[in-house]
Amino acid sequence: MIFFKIFWVFIKIGTFGFGGGYAMLSLIQEEVVDNNKWITKSEFTDLVAISQMTPGPIGINSATYVGFSALHNQGYSPTIAILGSVIATVALCLPSFLMICVISYFYFKFRTNKYFSYALSGIKPLSIALIALAALSMATEENFIDYYSFAFFGLALVCSIKFKMHPIVILFVAAVIGICIY
Repeated sequence: MIFFKIFWVFIKIGTFGFGGGYAMLSLIQEEVVDNNKWITKSEFTDLVAISQMTPGPIGINSATYVGFSALHNQGYSPTIAILGSVIATVALCLPSFLMICVISYFYFKFRTNKYFSYALSGIKPLSIALIALAALSMATEENFIDYYSFAFFGLALVCSIKFKMHPIVILFVAAVIGICIY
């Protein structure tokens, strides 16, 4: 029964946990600490620390840790507890995987449709505008964007589009120039 409950909890978190791993942490805490009491608040604090230190997304790392701990704390052997971590991890990733499969299906089905192409043509500049808006909204008095920042942006844009430079090379050169200027 606990296997199904772990699956159900993490499928809900994977479905409704918008905003990435850090946004999921509050849902994970509510479900595993408050509602199901699979781990304590102290263990949850350890979970966050360990999930940040290990490679990979924090939400997936947290699900893996909770799946193992929930079963291990209830007296199951470590081998069975590993199964709990697999169930929690798969359940967390399953909704996103299914959504991407559905989106991919419709993309490949309608990619030659002229109205679909028009819609994508309208979405592309909007997504660039949203990214630019996010960047500009971070410009406060403490980290005000100065003329050098605009010059870096222009230079990076030209190097990327005209000279087809790799983004990592552009980032590295910008970092070196930034260290020299600032």
